[in-house]
Amino acid sequence: MSIDGAAHWLDELDSARCAVPFEFLGLHPAPGGTGMVLRVWRPGCDWIEVIDLDARRNLGRMMRVGDSDLFLCRLSRRRQGFNYRLRLGLGKRVAEDDDPYQFRRAVFANTPGDRNRLHQCYGAHPATLAGEGGRQVAGVRFMVHAPAARSVSVVGVFNGWDGRRHPMHSSFEGDWRLFIPGLQPGALYKFEIKGPDGALLPLKADPFGRFHEQPPGNASIVCAPSSYAWRDAGWIETRRADGYRNDRPMAIYELHAGSWRHRDGRPLSYRELADVLVPYLQDTGFSHVEFMPLAEHPFAASWGYQPTGLFAASSRFGPPDDFRHLVDCLHAAGIGVIMDWVPGHFPADPHGLGRFDGTALYEHEDPRRGWHPDWNTHIYDFGKSWVRDFLVSSALCWIEDFHIDGLRVDAVASMLYLDYSRQPGEWLPNRFGGNQNLEAIDFLKRFNETVHAEHPGVMTIAEESTAWPGVSRPTYDGGLGFGFKWNMGWMHDTLGYMARDPVHRRFHHGELTFGFIYAWDENFVLPLSHDEVVHGKGSLLGRMPGDEWQRFANLRLYLAFMYAHPGKKLLFMGAELAQAREWNHDTELDWALLDQPGHRGVHDLLRDLNRQYRATPAMWEADHTPDGFEWIDYSDADHGVLAFLRHDARRDAHLLCVLNFTPVVHHDYRLGVPHRGRYREVLNTDAGLYGGSNVGNQGAVETSPQPSHGRGASVVLTLPPLAAIWLIPEPG
Repeated sequence: MSIDGAAHWLDELDSARCAVPFEFLGLHPAPGGTGMVLRVWRPGCDWIEVIDLDARRNLGRMMRVGDSDLFLCRLSRRRQGFNYRLRLGLGKRVAEDDDPYQFRRAVFANTPGDRNRLHQCYGAHPATLAGEGGRQVAGVRFMVHAPAARSVSVVGVFNGWDGRRHPMHSSFEGDWRLFIPGLQPGALYKFEIKGPDGALLPLKADPFGRFHEQPPGNASIVCAPSSYAWRDAGWIETRRADGYRNDRPMAIYELHAGSWRHRDGRPLSYRELADVLVPYLQDTGFSHVEFMPLAEHPFAASWGYQPTGLFAASSRFGPPDDFRHLVDCLHAAGIGVIMDWVPGHFPADPHGLGRFDGTALYEHEDPRRGWHPDWNTHIYDFGKSWVRDFLVSSALCWIEDFHIDGLRVDAVASMLYLDYSRQPGEWLPNRFGGNQNLEAIDFLKRFNETVHAEHPGVMTIAEESTAWPGVSRPTYDGGLGFGFKWNMGWMHDTLGYMARDPVHRRFHHGELTFGFIYAWDENFVLPLSHDEVVHGKGSLLGRMPGDEWQRFANLRLYLAFMYAHPGKKLLFMGAELAQAREWNHDTELDWALLDQPGHRGVHDLLRDLNRQYRATPAMWEADHTPDGFEWIDYSDADHGVLAFLRHDARRDAHLLCVLNFTPVVHHDYRLGVPHRGRYREVLNTDAGLYGGSNVGNQGAVETSPQPSHGRGASVVLTLPPLAAIWLIPEPG
């Protein structure tokens, strides 16, 4: 039989090129105005019957159009929509199903409203929608943005990955929609997309997918709305009420979930981490944990820094609600949660965002701006409003759906500079002829403004390795708006100094003191991160010079120096074990090292550093201003000694830090102090319980009225070798 003069629809449907299936499929007024016609496209079906649910009767078999997969039913007495189902003959099996193309009005009622929360509209959402007759049907609503696509279909196990089965309907905004009735959470799916030239692209995962299959499948998984009952309302309210604060202690434990601990040869799950990690962090005294990227990523060896699913916690470790449970448990223990977030680039995996609709939808078209030569990844085109909306939505998703307390933005320098890691002729200047990526700058400002405005108290942290001014200054003051910036210069200079033989250190004393010159230019985090224990750099312990005793002593000294230095603290997992080997993402940390006294000593020292640091406001209350710091002596390079004070915000309490970077004990070492009376030694990295030689000051020293270093009182100290001592004046 004919199909009402619309033979071209058959070709469109059979070749999976139909862009407007609602215009033809489903229930429509019949040509000529006599009744209605129902058209159903169902490849692989032998016959179809229409069940009138209102009248509770079978309207008979539909007519197949030739040998095609299109079926027709003329309803001459019908004038409006009605509730119906389809009975399908599938070989020897008979099944009932709902027609996806009876939900047009309900499907198109779904429109994106909040451009900062696109994930609430796009992606796959279990929903109950009303069909043409008003009956409510449960299923999954799909929406994807692919403005240049010739056609888009939802494919999955449920339809044999056949792009002809569920063509989506396009709109002039470039959005494609479909509701698939009966589909349930747990279903695997991708999008089959044909580019503007009609060429079939690799199957694409959902950019807004909330759960994803692990490689090699890499499919998205329909995720049920979260049923997790959060218990951290008090934590969230306190965070919001406090707002942004840089006058709080912050000791961050950077963690790679896949290699912290293993059980039965595999990484711990989110729930197992909640059982083991939370008490470990409580015992060691860290205030925050920073997870290396947990957004879904197919390549484990990227450590998460090449994500394809910016709205999904990696399924390697469990379902999304299990990650929520981990965050909730950390909050219950008083531990903040930071996550690394990667908005600068994305991998070229075929199922990912690259050439998503056959064009450069997410990346810049020109490889001089759209391709990263170091990492072989695409670079987001920050000049596109869709990309900016997509990334800001991702940030808010992690904060609102997973209760994350902070986002550390990876590789900010690569976003700021158009010539980052490029030779002359390999990059395009901005419209003013400069090398600043003006669109990326605007995006970062919008990201920070949005996060701080909508979620006061959530921190944003920049890994930015250059001298770009005002990274952690408000946008209204000309800055980028981050709350904190990693101090990469401090890390580079001081690690270089510590790696030197002590006999040569006096010629490089400035590597220790230079960081104090710019310590308050930004709100700094001092990072000893994963980047310092990979790519042939060895471990922190392995970079220390000397024999075994000196290496451990140097490491203890360096950690105490970091904690006394202005700035928040970040330490990558394994440093507390004094791990000897370089980090390997495929294996767990060497926990057996804690059975050895030297390694146990570093672990116990770090626990005491955290406790003393957090208990001493002078070490963090005025981190952001030079008022919280005072030199006593920065010039004694010959003896390898630094001495300084840390003050609280009111300058009515202080801590004296003295560091000896030589393996020589310095006796009768006089330093001027602002307080008369007794100074108690609250920390000595040379203590025997840490593996040191127990040289010290017997717990306390009395001041002398003899002036020194421009102060009216002084103390005479014994400075242990390769060690730090902290002293606090006793009241009275």
